[in-house]
Amino acid sequence: MSKRFTSLALTAPPPAAAHRGRGRSRRAVAPFAAVSVLVAGAALTGCGQQRDADVYTVMNSSTDESYHRWDAEAMARCGKQLGITIEQQSVPASQVMTKALRMASSKSLPDIVQFDASEMPTFADAGGLVDLESLGLSTDGIPEGIVDFGSYEGTYYGAARSVNTLALFYNKDVLDEAGVEVPATWAELRESAKKLTQGKQYGLALSAGGAEDGVFQFTPFMWSNGGDETDLDSPQVVEALDYWKGLLQDGSLSKSTVNWTQADVNDQFMAGNAAMMINGPWQVETLNTDTSLNWGIAPIPVPEAGDDSVGPLGGAVLTVPNTGDEARERTAAKIVACLASEKEQLTYALNSWMVPAHAKAAADWRERVPELDSLADQVAVARSRTAKLGAGWSSVSLALQSAFQSALTGQSSEAALKRAQQRATSGN
Repeated sequence: MSKRFTSLALTAPPPAAAHRGRGRSRRAVAPFAAVSVLVAGAALTGCGQQRDADVYTVMNSSTDESYHRWDAEAMARCGKQLGITIEQQSVPASQVMTKALRMASSKSLPDIVQFDASEMPTFADAGGLVDLESLGLSTDGIPEGIVDFGSYEGTYYGAARSVNTLALFYNKDVLDEAGVEVPATWAELRESAKKLTQGKQYGLALSAGGAEDGVFQFTPFMWSNGGDETDLDSPQVVEALDYWKGLLQDGSLSKSTVNWTQADVNDQFMAGNAAMMINGPWQVETLNTDTSLNWGIAPIPVPEAGDDSVGPLGGAVLTVPNTGDEARERTAAKIVACLASEKEQLTYALNSWMVPAHAKAAADWRERVPELDSLADQVAVARSRTAKLGAGWSSVSLALQSAFQSALTGQSSEAALKRAQQRATSGN
């Protein structure tokens, strides 16, 4: 057993909503609570348990039957290639960090943990992960933004198999019948949403709930307008939240939007209660169960024509925990390399409708699913939520969640975001 550090404090997340980008991003990215867990001694070392030399464990959040099966099949292929057995342990997305913390304290961490990319920095900051490049993994062929997505303070800790972002989904039949073109700017989106709102049908559905789902959906509006997570009460962020308020005041959004998760949004769209929605590719499998639903996808509208539509990069990353057993860590890294290989990425992406992380695999994916080509374009310019703030993103997320609830139920956006900025910087 090697002992690399003696103690660390970790921040554990409480249970959260559904996936945010199959990483959960489909996964709901769990917001971090201000609950510190002190792991004393060599807490993240694996020397507290005897391990089967030929059996390796991967903990992930693939609790959905389809995703669990796809992962199991990939692990079986990689296990055969490496001459080992790879076992999958799936827990709900909101419990991955909490489970990892408990296992760290009992010295029973799995060999690989698949974290949501927004949660990974907290574990990395505590010294709980091994640098993948030091274990022989290369970032060649992976776009810089996706390398950053799996990195913390310049160190590459997490390998993504696939990534996702948000887009505008629309009901082709409804828009055609109303004579509405697919909107490309904020003005067009607001006008189209008003025109499409009639009877029980709202023009647009999105998640503005008090959870990470809402924050994930707000970032394209904030970032495309020049706003930034380091300055929540800037005019650009205020304008973005005012835009949401305008849609609500028009009646184009349901008042229930402040309570909806992204899964709820998809349910509304499929039920014919919304002509358009903001959502991600993790919904495609469900959308395709209704063969009568003629849907299309487009980039999220921007403030002005010519602006870049900058969305959030979502998804999960495969990490190797610091177990103290360097030989097992090296084999674990080989498992990660296999699961994140071009071939496995493409197979996984074609099953899940996500975009492969590797550039060559992504190019092949575009050719095979041209209907989602615009999603790949959005991924190319998408941003990681933790790129600037690392583990500090959790404070910003919680502050924004509170701001949405206040602003969309009556308070001014300026006042709500001023309070959010104070909360984000003070941690209260």
